[in-house]
Amino acid sequence: MNLVVQSPSPIADSHLRPLGALARSSATARADDTLVRFIGADPLQRPDVDAYCGAHRLDYAFVAPHARLADYGLVAMDMDSTLITIECIDEIADFCGLKAEVAAITEASMRGEIKDFNESLTRRVALLKGLDASALERVYEERLQLSPGAERMLAGARAAGLKTLLVSGGFTFFTEKLKARLGLDFTRANTLEIVDGKLTGNVTGEIVNADVKARTLSETCAQIGIDPARTIAMGDGSNDLKMMAQAGLSVAFRAKPVVREAANVAFNFVGLDGLLRLF
Repeated sequence: MNLVVQSPSPIADSHLRPLGALARSSATARADDTLVRFIGADPLQRPDVDAYCGAHRLDYAFVAPHARLADYGLVAMDMDSTLITIECIDEIADFCGLKAEVAAITEASMRGEIKDFNESLTRRVALLKGLDASALERVYEERLQLSPGAERMLAGARAAGLKTLLVSGGFTFFTEKLKARLGLDFTRANTLEIVDGKLTGNVTGEIVNADVKARTLSETCAQIGIDPARTIAMGDGSNDLKMMAQAGLSVAFRAKPVVREAANVAFNFVGLDGLLRLF
């Protein structure tokens, strides 16, 4: 395998010898000052490489030498804290003075400490009852930001022929706006019930939990005629794990520990466009 090490800032030459030794690599190749490829690396050395890279704020991945982005047909992404930097429900709750309470539930759910995502979402949405629906537009306009490298990653995926799927335990209000803004191919999320311009505190339809995310990935693969092994799945929370387990390449993006441990690749420091630089 090749070991690809990357960083948002220049990688000092002093890291090359210890990383090469830890990976039992036979040679190195620098793409630029923020990326080094170690040729002939031993993936069984991952624990040692992980410890070194974590200590020095470097991201790494073991990649097959001839792997290409075009080998894949779909990139599936979580929305909150993955494609975008915020948790939308936490920011909505801020408009009714309940951000801290809702954010605590969100954090526990994403860490896997609350096992029932449906219950977690239902509890949080219920706290929004009576809020004016205009708060959703304010969250989108004033607070929602794309994660670093998001647009570059999507452009690179499209150029390589991949379709894009945004599948979220968040809300259609935001996924549909992002679909139009970013030219995404497919989206799936929860629908907040709004009556007379106010949130009712309910979600309508099937809740998009971990099982539904995984099913959406497989259904999208069937629709475009590819095997799930030809998908890349990116996420940050425990409700992404089943979707990521189906994919040929799973990427944890600034993720909770349980997700980082399960994923093929973890980006803790670089942007989403780090995906392109693996290949």
